[in-house]
Amino acid sequence: MQLFDGFFDPGGGWAVISRFTHVLVGLTWVGLLYFFNVVQAPAFAELSDGARNEALRTVTARALRWFRWASVLTVAFGLLLVVGKGDGEQIGEYMRSSQGYAISTGMLLGVVMFANVWTVIWPAQKVVIASATAVAGGGEADPEAPTAARRAARASRVNALFSIPMLWFMVFTAHLAAIYDPPVNKGAYMGVVIAVVAVLQLSALGRLGGLDNSLNRAVLDDHRRTIAAGFAMLVGVQMLYEYVLA
Repeated sequence: MQLFDGFFDPGGGWAVISRFTHVLVGLTWVGLLYFFNVVQAPAFAELSDGARNEALRTVTARALRWFRWASVLTVAFGLLLVVGKGDGEQIGEYMRSSQGYAISTGMLLGVVMFANVWTVIWPAQKVVIASATAVAGGGEADPEAPTAARRAARASRVNALFSIPMLWFMVFTAHLAAIYDPPVNKGAYMGVVIAVVAVLQLSALGRLGGLDNSLNRAVLDDHRRTIAAGFAMLVGVQMLYEYVLA
């Protein structure tokens, strides 16, 4: 099979399989992220406490298992794709190109999203699910569960926001970034991108005035406003790429 000719060469069969797997598990991760934010959260607001606890134990717990491990595989195969560009010199040359800065933007957002899954969302949801399980067994609810649920919800919403420009720059890298001139003003571009990501991330974590600060209420309280903010960030960062970096 031609797929296996030069299997481990840059752009060979291994790269194709890695890209396919990266896309497949990425769809699983981001698809479940959208399920939690666009379907589950509004539905939970309409359920009774008993029905919500039952759904947490049976649906959310299972979905979170797929969600968190899909995030691991997405990041792992994404890194393999970068390593598969060639030796250290070839990878360095690629990362300094217009494509490299585009993929770096997507990678930055993806890594922050991954960190949110494992350091905020999953630890907080374990508290919430354990509380729901205790109640179902006739025990008492954990008084920390409401705060944990709020913390998980904020991190999940900011991940949904980040996912929109992240997905754009992943696709943009493969299909359009190569036509751009070699990048200039690299420090200014990455500095602004990192600053925007940092403000949104710290706000979602409650480090800038608590979990219910004005920015969070404006952007993260309603999934429709979160989606709108994600597209606004996409346009803003793309404008930076066009007029500051390129």
